[in-house]
Amino acid sequence: MKIKVTSVYVDDQEKALRFYTEVLGFTKKTDFSQGPFRWLTVASLEEPDGTELQQALNNNPAAKTYQQAMFQQGQPAAMFCTDDVRGDYERIKARGAEFTMPATDVTGATIAMLNDTCGNLIQLTQLKRW
Repeated sequence: MKIKVTSVYVDDQEKALRFYTEVLGFTKKTDFSQGPFRWLTVASLEEPDGTELQQALNNNPAAKTYQQAMFQQGQPAAMFCTDDVRGDYERIKARGAEFTMPATDVTGATIAMLNDTCGNLIQLTQLKRW
């Protein structure tokens, strides 16, 4: 088995699409609508046929409550791995992202945390090689 799609809830799909493509550097993978429902995914430029991240509208009260609780607790909605967290931190910050934690060494990794402007915290992670 493989993980093909995972989701984050967002409060605005257009804003999320702009942020995840223009600021983080992902590419739009799938975008179609059926009535009020919109299926929107992005993928890594490094693995365009890899795992997709669905940007699901948080118009369900349970989804909105979950998203807000995770944000308030400082818990990331998604974690993205990188080979250069400090470089990505500088690149993404220069594109206007608000980081809640700069690149910081922790046990086993270097991490940074940012606000995706759509109700989520996103963690960038560079695993340490032993």
